[in-house]
Amino acid sequence: MSTKKVAVITGASRGIGKAIAKKYAANGYNLAICCKTNSDLLKEVQEEILLLGADCICFTGDMAVPADVKQFFSEIYNHYSHVDVLINNAGISHVGLLTDMTDEEWDLIISGNLSSVFYCCREVAKDMINRRCGCIINISSVWGTYGASCEVAYSASKGGVNSFTKALSKELAPSNITVNAVACGIIDTDMNSHLSNEELSSIYEDIPAGRCGTVDEVANTVYSITSQSTYLTGQIITIDGGWF
Repeated sequence: MSTKKVAVITGASRGIGKAIAKKYAANGYNLAICCKTNSDLLKEVQEEILLLGADCICFTGDMAVPADVKQFFSEIYNHYSHVDVLINNAGISHVGLLTDMTDEEWDLIISGNLSSVFYCCREVAKDMINRRCGCIINISSVWGTYGASCEVAYSASKGGVNSFTKALSKELAPSNITVNAVACGIIDTDMNSHLSNEELSSIYEDIPAGRCGTVDEVANTVYSITSQSTYLTGQIITIDGGWF
């Protein structure tokens, strides 16, 4: 069995998750990646990872559904036996007025962005505690701290991720396990494709860096946390070009 470290990345079929997966593969990790529906895209990511010399297993399922999460991690532990790094990246967005939001839309956002983090962390925590090592990184958003108009559910879910991160870090620190979050500003991904060029230009005027971030910049930030001292834990690390 390989002695390589193992990283699990959820929501890895494109965007930030794909960039993170390739970053870890390029730095000697074996991978387990998943997505909710885009099986073909996920397999393309798997092929790119294999070309980088890493092993990679992939899974299509909803990390907001406990049964899917259990199946994913069962396959991971059967294949690799352990997990060194968990990166909770899977998530969805919703833009619209609070008064127009349905119960189903609210539940979808909260479960997709927050409950999924709980389910995945629960699956790796026991093994990491037994091994007295591990690193968990949750992908969050600046809106989890500052809130965004017409994104109440998304902002609430990411605020929950931030609080979850801080609380779990205290719980797991005695076992030498770190838990941090990376709060992203405007990143060039499909999630922001609903913004027009005019809207983006207006946003850029408020960002000191004058642009949106790239998925590779996020991936580099996430990977750098992995190599830090275990004294870095419970932090919400913001990457937003100086926006907030």
